[in-house]
Amino acid sequence: MSDCLFDLHIGYVRFKNPIALAPMAGIVDSAFANQYASNAGLVVLGAFNLDKASIAVASALVARGRKEFISDEPMELIKKEIKAVTSGSAVAVNVRSTTLDPLIEAAKIVKEEGAILELNAHCRQPEMLEAGLGEALLHDLPRLSAWIRAIKETGVVLSVKVRANVVDDIELARLIDKAGADIIHVDAGTEGFGTDLDAILSYRDATRLFLIGNNSVKDFETAKEMFTRGADMVSAARGVLENSGLIQELVENVTSYQQSIGWYNAPKHVCSDGDFRGLAFCCLPVKPCPVHEKFRKLGYTAEEFARTKLDFAKGTMLEYGEDTCFGSLVWCCKITKPCWIRDGVLNTIELSDAEYMKLKKQLANYVLDHARIPVNESH
Repeated sequence: MSDCLFDLHIGYVRFKNPIALAPMAGIVDSAFANQYASNAGLVVLGAFNLDKASIAVASALVARGRKEFISDEPMELIKKEIKAVTSGSAVAVNVRSTTLDPLIEAAKIVKEEGAILELNAHCRQPEMLEAGLGEALLHDLPRLSAWIRAIKETGVVLSVKVRANVVDDIELARLIDKAGADIIHVDAGTEGFGTDLDAILSYRDATRLFLIGNNSVKDFETAKEMFTRGADMVSAARGVLENSGLIQELVENVTSYQQSIGWYNAPKHVCSDGDFRGLAFCCLPVKPCPVHEKFRKLGYTAEEFARTKLDFAKGTMLEYGEDTCFGSLVWCCKITKPCWIRDGVLNTIELSDAEYMKLKKQLANYVLDHARIPVNESH
């Protein structure tokens, strides 16, 4: 399976596909990853506890029956665990600490191993919160921002694992973005069961950082729903405990989908609550519809938005389509929406569905690149 099919990379890290194994304390180590996620694009090991206070909290949790990774030499454990992943997947290590220095030390080690450091701002056990660990970072955003900036000075690729619906998600996404992190790994859980897809959409429209969607991923349909809301990658954890072949199934399905559609995480249309990337599929803005509100958030007037899309189309196959509704494929919709006029043009110019969607993906990035108001400042 070629990395080129998805072309996913951040800094010095490349992902062979957009499926990840999420961390589970005391469970997801290198042995678990090798057994259940050998073909994942990313495996996130941990969580690992780095300082005396976090180790003490983890020990207390173990005493009441919870699984945890505890080591007197956590840095050596991290290095050993990264090296022990034999699948060829990218590796991240999810870490906790009450102080910054161990995080800096871990970041240097992780970078040397070509892996990703994931700062845990997610765990919410009462003992964790009381010690200032995990989700407690979300209630101390100045500290979170300062830690991200300091960690990034090491040059490590940095992910931040957060829980949605704890604080203002848009504010949080923008803060993580501006502080310099590379990835947001969001647990988009709801108060009941299932995934808060609107939360993923909120993060997507608040930042252009690499976004990993997490929570209740147990089949490809759930994963695809996350992809259409803007997740670049989805991660599964407890679903793997219920179905040992889950990662394999997700990888096979997303690979087949990418081969056929060309843009595995293509957004929903804007008129169906799609994110900013959905502007690539919008009609010429000549009548009142949700597209106007969407492009205005990026600082476009209707004329500027139309001109930007037409500028991109020049010299590409999207220029064709005189018989379409607005005279160009640049205004046509997502390939999964039936349209005999669009499909007739594609057949005439011998442009495959996948190639059409790849051009639409480039168009979406072009529209975002030329916005007057950057995504992380839009409102």
